Amino acid sequence: MAKRKMTMVVVCLALSAGAITVQAQWVMVARAVAGRVEQMSDRSKDGSGFDVATVVLEANADKVYQTAIKNLSARTDVTVTKQDAKKRLVQFTNGQQVASLQATPLGDKITQLVIASNLPPAPGTNSMVVEGVLKVCKEMNVECTLEGQ
Repeated sequence: MAKRKMTMVVVCLALSAGAITVQAQWVMVARAVAGRVEQMSDRSKDGSGFDVATVVLEANADKVYQTAIKNLSARTDVTVTKQDAKKRLVQFTNGQQVASLQATPLGDKITQLVIASNLPPAPGTNSMVVEGVLKVCKEMNVECTLEGQ
């Protein structure tokens, strides 16, 4: 019986050490891409489409979410339509576009920020999602750059 308990302890310690190593590697990868804003958008023949921007920030997810809420609430050209603090999700609109923002923790001080929206009716207008990501980066005092520029 004592041998069985000892074996279980050794197995648990080995699994814990492996999990810590994997998490440490994930954090290193996240830090390596921190501040790089990635954008993806597409428009169909009928003019509808989507626009998505993501960035990894070296910041607490709750603080990123609160900063985004503060920013959106202060704007007069945007209306917040839904907030979910537990999921760190906020939905908003500028009258032509609807968008969602979510801050997902990847660690204690690493957050993935995703903003997605439908595309505006007129092609060539500035991306609301990229502007939103860059604004949160600025408010968080994190240097972010749009990839491909």
